[in-house]
Amino acid sequence: MIKKNIGNSGYTLIELLVGISIIGIVFSIGLAGYREFSRRQELVGVIKRIVADLRLSQQLAIGGQKPEGEVCNVLDGYSFSRISQTEYNLIANCSNANHIIKVVELPSNVSLTQGSVMFKALGQGTNLEENLTFTVTNVVSSSTGTVTIGVGGNVE
Repeated sequence: MIKKNIGNSGYTLIELLVGISIIGIVFSIGLAGYREFSRRQELVGVIKRIVADLRLSQQLAIGGQKPEGEVCNVLDGYSFSRISQTEYNLIANCSNANHIIKVVELPSNVSLTQGSVMFKALGQGTNLEENLTFTVTNVVSSSTGTVTIGVGGNVE
């Protein structure tokens, strides 16, 4: 009869605790990095949305497109106006009245600096006398980004 040497195989409690501790440390570092990445991406997304809405206002003004379903005698242009730190709107400026085209609410942890710009109808530029810079800030991570509108209407 052949006897097999049955030994204790496996890990000790100390080895398991060290392994779990290392996994926990790596996970925490990864989670912190992911949170910061997520906040930066949120800020980039908000900036892209603002740039897109500025360009939409500019295109509607250049095309002289009057708002649908609204009485607009003469179109003066389209405005991008900050309402509060977390909200802005697009407005069709007509000679007889202003018509709100779009209201955008930003995430609560993102703020937008004060300012407004009107793109004049049929490519006549803007109402700005100097470049206007909107600063977008993620209040949690204190990261910022900017959107600049030139006097001629270029959006950067």
